[in-house]
Amino acid sequence: MASTTSEEQTTVPRWRIIGPGLVVAATGVGAADLVATLIAGQKFGYTLLWCVVVGCVMKIVLVEGAGRYSLATGQTIFEGWRSLGKWTTWYFAPYIVIWGFVYGAAAMAGTGLALRGLTGGLSTTWWGILSGLLGLVLVWSGRYGVFEKVLAALVGIMFVTMVGAALLTLPNLGELLTGLAPRIPDGGLVNTLALAGGVGGTITLAAYGYWLREKGWATPTYMRVMRIDNTVAYVVTGIFVLATLVVGAELLYSTSVAIENGDAGLVDLGVVLQDRYGQWAGKLFLLGFWAAAMSSLVGVWNGVSLMFADFMTNVTGGTSDDPEARAGGRWYRIYILWLTFPPMVMMFLGKPVWLILAYGVLGAFFMPFLAVTLLWLLNTDRTPVQWRNKLHSNVLMVLCALAFVVLCVNEVRKAVDGA
Repeated sequence: MASTTSEEQTTVPRWRIIGPGLVVAATGVGAADLVATLIAGQKFGYTLLWCVVVGCVMKIVLVEGAGRYSLATGQTIFEGWRSLGKWTTWYFAPYIVIWGFVYGAAAMAGTGLALRGLTGGLSTTWWGILSGLLGLVLVWSGRYGVFEKVLAALVGIMFVTMVGAALLTLPNLGELLTGLAPRIPDGGLVNTLALAGGVGGTITLAAYGYWLREKGWATPTYMRVMRIDNTVAYVVTGIFVLATLVVGAELLYSTSVAIENGDAGLVDLGVVLQDRYGQWAGKLFLLGFWAAAMSSLVGVWNGVSLMFADFMTNVTGGTSDDPEARAGGRWYRIYILWLTFPPMVMMFLGKPVWLILAYGVLGAFFMPFLAVTLLWLLNTDRTPVQWRNKLHSNVLMVLCALAFVVLCVNEVRKAVDGA
């Protein structure tokens, strides 16, 4: 052990473009984020382009904080939360259970919708169920190397297809650049915050530290590599979301075409592309839509299962170093099953109002919860002095927290009104 530690301290780790950062970014950008971005482009053209940049910066700050805490302390984010008091466990326990049940159905529905539009044949429900089972197979063994390669392939597909669709529409570069000037259109405050907040992830941001550990990046030696990994990943994500905004602005803003809210909006856009450029363009876009939905599904099946395994191992008296708290352990596999099979019932029977209400309310609180707890952890003796927040990190995290509090209030209001 001593030789390993010494080697870790003297060897400078090398960065590779495919790493945990790309995994967390790809997992966070799902079909819902694409639709929100398309609708922003449809309503406001390029006016909210600057929000994509702000959203990327927000996620870089939060994910860097989560990664820095894990590398600096050797602890998982859940161990950090527990050190803040039992209230964190009382929030996280119902959240991860309810979130997993509802998200499992939503993720399978999104992938199913894309595959039905792409291939026909089976219904959305059955394509979704097959996608959920495929996700289970891909992550069941818990081998991070395999998982990372699968995500990298899906990112490649979604990036090439969406950027290709944006180039196909021949964007107006002059108007594109004017969108970098910060301004909020009339009636666009919520859209503005939603676009900034939707660039990649909710609970999956907190999974970053777990993916660092699975990758073998577990000491402060990897701090510089982690920061490069995280920044590059969200720059790639930003280009992807920018391409989505371009497609919405160029194809939908200047026309009378309207797309539906929810995943069905992406199928609508596939039809628009097909009518304008040919069947191949529509199919190519739907392939990218499927890759985005499937990357989120596979990422959650692995990453949030790691969080659940750590959570359950700790609350049942174990530690985060126990095999049961790692990929491939009992709790990890139990949560994969929870994500896959019970939500299939919702695919057939619909979603109970009370469950959707709880999901919306608990989920709305997660991003403020993450921002506030990171501020707490990274400014106190829970983190070694040299790795605590500097002034710029605190300012950015406070701004993130305030933005997500506003979004939280809006999401809770929508959840209650919808119920």
